Amino acid sequence: MERLDKVVLNTAPVADFRGNDGSLLTVLKTLLFFTFLMITLPIGLYFGTKSYVFEGTLGMSNRDSYFYAAIVAVVAVHIVLALFVYVAWNEGSRQWRDGKQD
Repeated sequence: MERLDKVVLNTAPVADFRGNDGSLLTVLKTLLFFTFLMITLPIGLYFGTKSYVFEGTLGMSNRDSYFYAAIVAVVAVHIVLALFVYVAWNEGSRQWRDGKQD
């Protein structure tokens, strides 16, 4: 019988994430946290401010309260996005500084 050597067909490099498990988990937790905030905060603020603040406390009409509650929800979305960018930027620069060895 002839001996056939095994030929590697796929020579693409395989990523090794064993050393980065902590940082990957941190990034995933941050992403999930801000995803949760992005979904719940604007919706909760919209209905909360519409019912309790604009219609209840300020006595606005139903039509006006929709408009102002939507503005509050849009501002909340922008704040969450700005916070996410800030946290992601600082996390990336911290990992870069920690990984740099002089």
